[in-house]
Amino acid sequence: MYQAVRGTTDILPEEQACWRYVEQHAVAICNLYGYQRIDSPAFEETDLFTRSVGQGTDIVEKEMYTFTDKGSKQITLRPEGTASICRAYLQHGLNNLPQPVKLYYLTSIFRYERPQAGRLREHHQFGCEAIGDDDPALDAEVIDMAWRFFQSLNLRNLSLQLNSIGCRQCRPRYLIALKEYYAEYEQKICRDCRVRLNRNPLRLLDCKQPSCQSTADSAPQSVDHLCPACRTHFHRLKAYLELLKIPFTLNHRLVRGFDYYTRTVFEIQPAVGGSQSALLGGGRYDDLIEELGGKPTPGIGFAAGIERIILNLKKQKIPIPAPPGLQVLIAYTGNEARDASVKLAAGLRQAGISAAAATGGKSLKAQMRQANSLGVRYALIIGDEEVKAGTATVRNMADARQQIVPLGDLPGLLKRPA
Repeated sequence: MYQAVRGTTDILPEEQACWRYVEQHAVAICNLYGYQRIDSPAFEETDLFTRSVGQGTDIVEKEMYTFTDKGSKQITLRPEGTASICRAYLQHGLNNLPQPVKLYYLTSIFRYERPQAGRLREHHQFGCEAIGDDDPALDAEVIDMAWRFFQSLNLRNLSLQLNSIGCRQCRPRYLIALKEYYAEYEQKICRDCRVRLNRNPLRLLDCKQPSCQSTADSAPQSVDHLCPACRTHFHRLKAYLELLKIPFTLNHRLVRGFDYYTRTVFEIQPAVGGSQSALLGGGRYDDLIEELGGKPTPGIGFAAGIERIILNLKKQKIPIPAPPGLQVLIAYTGNEARDASVKLAAGLRQAGISAAAATGGKSLKAQMRQANSLGVRYALIIGDEEVKAGTATVRNMADARQQIVPLGDLPGLLKRPA
């Protein structure tokens, strides 16, 4: 028997209410802040991601789904959302619009990594990007939108982690200090960190191995090596967050996983699990558009993992509104009534009432059991006599009360509030 490929899953009907709850709140918060939806292809040319995410990152080296297509092009399934949005920004001349351009997406992400709770090989993200402005007030707006999003979901006990990793003017000096510090511990850190020390030293701070934790905790801090412009930018961002009454924790080990990040980086984490269970992460990427062939164009954004959000909704037992279900099931007795039930169901749908006619030749008793199991508000019962009289028996499934109603009066009755 075929099964879903490891690291993927089916989102069954009983799970859909949670997904719609998260997605509807995401769309609502984006509309509130003036962000417009964009959808990008599921795959791109591989070079887009190697240039943007970075050659020394785990995603590029270990996790990308890359293949050669029939035109001999190297193609990669989207491992993150920002690079595709920046490519679309350049390709479609969005730089000619009033800046910043504010976009959001709901999309699938593909990474070949060990499947775990809330992070599968195909998982889903809600993301936002604001491109074309480096004002720290925009950083504060993006963080505010992320924070209000989680508030709208009624999630509690979350923390905002914040850091600045500088720019290409001041970061080289910080990386020198970081490498000098880690050189003393080269034999004590894990194998991956020994590689990072030479190839991507900023990632040393993000190592999850217990043996590397104390070393990273005592490492030089990026905020102590910021240039005047970055220091001012970070100071103003913190002032804006305080003005907006958004609590934050300075975290000098927060660096994020992609090479394109500059200055502001942030995560929103649950109380239990910390960075390994982060619900949302983001930051500024002021050099990325230029790296992809455009003019220097600043940007900032975030991405939130929908599966992890749903896990936390369940952990916190947040009540999820049930989606609208089937309102009416039409049960019948007799061949003439069977044909009439199909026509009646179609007429009710045209009137905006969700309805279905029973199928399969079941007995009336079995049809009523079906109505009960479907949770419909009403069962309509018609037989050949009702067809001749132009009526139907309406049963209220909540209290089993019945009444005979002319077919023309059904829409008005069925639309009444409970």
